[in-house]
Parts: sequence; C-alpha cells; structure tokens
Amino acid sequence: MRIRSTAVAAVAVLALSAWLPAGTAAAVQEAAGAAGATGTAGAAGGAPGDVVSSVPSAFHPLPGQPTGTRAWKIHYRSTTADGAPNVVSGTVIVPQDGRTGPRPLITYAVGTVGLGDSCAPSANLPDGTSMEANLIQQLTWRGWAVVVTDYEGLGTPGTHTYTVGRSAGHAVLDAARAAQRLPEAGLSADGPVGVMGYSQGGQAAGWAAELHGSYAPELNVKGTAAGGVPADLRRVADFNDGSYGSGLIFMAAAGQDAAFPELDLDSYLNPAGRLLVGFFKENCVVVDAVAGSFKRISDLTTSNPLDRPDWQARLDQSRLGRTAPAAPVYQYHALGDELIPYGVGRQLRADWCGRGADVHWETIWVGEHVSGVITEAFEAQNWLADRFAGRPAQGNC
Repeated sequence: MRIRSTAVAAVAVLALSAWLPAGTAAAVQEAAGAAGATGTAGAAGGAPGDVVSSVPSAFHPLPGQPTGTRAWKIHYRSTTADGAPNVVSGTVIVPQDGRTGPRPLITYAVGTVGLGDSCAPSANLPDGTSMEANLIQQLTWRGWAVVVTDYEGLGTPGTHTYTVGRSAGHAVLDAARAAQRLPEAGLSADGPVGVMGYSQGGQAAGWAAELHGSYAPELNVKGTAAGGVPADLRRVADFNDGSYGSGLIFMAAAGQDAAFPELDLDSYLNPAGRLLVGFFKENCVVVDAVAGSFKRISDLTTSNPLDRPDWQARLDQSRLGRTAPAAPVYQYHALGDELIPYGVGRQLRADWCGRGADVHWETIWVGEHVSGVITEAFEAQNWLADRFAGRPAQGNC
C-alpha cells in the first residue's frame, strides 16, 4: 500500500475538466447506421469477436492534439448477458512507432459516460472530448495498442445495458478478439493482452477477468487492472440512495431493464421518475450527475423495484467474486470513495483471494472516487508492463 500525493489528485481534477458530454452528430449517425445495416440479428452469422465493419477514425486526447497513432471505428460481434448474439461498437488505436513483432494490446473499459449514444467513446475519441483519453494516450506511449469498447447499446441501437456485468465482460473480451482480427491493426492473434478499467470499467474489467477462462480462453490475457469496482450493485444502491450519486441508481436500473425487459422498470416509476430516466437516456454523465443527485428511490417510484425478488436476482447476477480470474489481478480502491464503498472493493478482493486468485491489492489513501482513476493509473500500467515482460506477479492476498 502506498500513499498517493494530493498533487496527483490535483492533476486528476485538471484532466477531468476536459470531460464533455459531447459527440458529433455525424459520429452518432454513423454508429447507428453501421449497426443498423448489419442488424443485431445478423450477429448470429459469425463468431464473437468477428469484425462486422471498420472505418478509419482518429484518436485525440484533446481537440486536434496529435498522437502518432492510427485508429479505426469498428462494429464487432459479441454476446448479451443472456447469451444471445449482438453487435457492439468500439475503437482500435495502434501507435505508429515502427515497432515489429507482437505488440501488447490493452482492452480498455471506460468508466461511466452516460446512456446517450453521443456519450460513446467512439463518438468522442476523434474529437478529443473522450473522458479517459489522457489515460489511453499513456498506454499508447508505452507502445501498446488499445481497443476501447462502447459496451452494448451505447452508440448502437437500443438502450445501453449499464452495469450488466456479464454483457460488459463479453464486450471487453470480444473487443480484444476484434482488434486482433482487424487486418489493418497488424496485431498478432496470440499476442499478449491486458484488461484495464475503473468504476463501471472496473466492473467490466472484473467480469472480463472472470469470464476469460470460459468465454475467451484463446486470448493470451496476462493480467487485469481493475479499480473502484462496483462489485455488488445492491450494496452500491443502498449506499447511494439520497446521496450525490443517487442518479447512478436509476441509470443502473435503466441498464438492467434494457438487458432484461421483463423487469418492467417503467411500471415502478412515478411521473418524475419517468422524466428523469428519459433524460438519462438522452444525455451524458456530466449533466446526469447534477440532474440525478440527492434523490431517494422513494422520490421517483410508486414502489421500490429493488425490494422485488426478480430485481434482486438480476442485480445479484452482476455480482463479482464467484469465479477466480485465471490471470493475475491488480485491484485498487480509494478509502474515501464516496460512490463505490471501500468495503465493496475489499469484499471482492476477499472473495477472489478465497477462490485462489492471484490478487495484488492497493488502497488509495488520499482522494475519492473520481480522482482514483488518475492517482493509481501509473502504478497499474507498470504492473501490466511487468506482466507483459513475463515477470511473476506477487499478490498480497
């Protein structure tokens, strides 16, 4: 465990000031058009990870900032939480550094961006307005290729299945498959792969780690770095009810309802709840966080769906910790996390360790949820670099 400096947290604030809930209309139309042209039904015609379409794109951490990379927007085949075929979009980024031989690939899962299609990373990476572009750039500086999934329903038809763990894990693993199968990227099918994500991305990365052995065993996954993980959605919902992060509860409810329509979220919402959830579906996290804060579930519902067994069962299906990841894990969490309780992260570590996983745990002693994605990023990258270099992991279970 190491104490992170407040200076690094200040850098996080500066970096996050560039976050915008924007995306060009053309990018959104292109995403919807490409997915509509192939059709989700067409996903049955191929294997998970197959590339459905690709078009040249761009990667800019800030508007117009050069990066020495090539990028492609892709649509690729994946799998829903219930095992049905679907199509997901994403972005492949490859440094143009003259490197030869196998190049490490990071399949990167972003934190919460929102439910609106304009929030999708692929709609914002070309504009320099993507939330975590500065972190992605640090990965490319190391000579690593990066693929960034948009997740199911974000930038493609349908509502984003926000916080549905199995769907997110599939999307992350299939993004890596798709990047390796994209001829223009020049990546080896057996090249080393790392998984990385924080917050929502930490959940997605954790699910990718748990599913790797059964869903995508051919991927040469060397390790997973997952931070601020909402491993238990019911505990996270209880923690945020009526607080600054209360909007996340309703975003998550909309995501679960998108994956499992039989939950019928709308039947539980009062008019104010329907208005807020409709707003969330059209907007991004910066405005969502303000619009949804300090509300109680009882303010927006006629009855609490989280008290119902069917809702509880679906939320429990997204709980992490039941399967030991096959590859080592670097897990980190801020002690002062105001959105995802520190105890949720600690419990996930205990669950994974109890099942024999190789877990290296770090507590971020200074900072809170949002700053944690920045303060631990360099150490997480170094840990992945050690895995790519073949150095043995040293867990601290």
